[in-house]
Amino acid sequence: MELFKQYIAGIDSPEHRQRVEEVLAWITTTFPNLEPQMKWNTPMFSDHGTFIIGISIAKHHMSISPEPAGIARFADEIAEAGYSATSGLFRIKWNESVDYGLMEKLIEFNIQDKINCTTFWRK
Repeated sequence: MELFKQYIAGIDSPEHRQRVEEVLAWITTTFPNLEPQMKWNTPMFSDHGTFIIGISIAKHHMSISPEPAGIARFADEIAEAGYSATSGLFRIKWNESVDYGLMEKLIEFNIQDKINCTTFWRK
């Protein structure tokens, strides 16, 4: 979490800052083998040098980026959770709860799906 301190400190809203810190801490604790990284001013986690998940913020939401394969695989569950999505991310509004079960499935999917991946992004 030390790596993300400056990013978290730069979030103006105390509630948003707490939410992002909570999500990053949950990922760090639940998946201790993932490597935390800051790339493109975005907190993200990788496994054996390949991207697994990234978190970013906007005025009205937090974005969760598991790459298009993760969005496609879990599109129905993302919609059921009430989150809006694009091909590469889904949005959790600041007043919505975080579906940690869904997050866990997405992360586990990416870890397994990219087990033999030798690049940062899927090709």
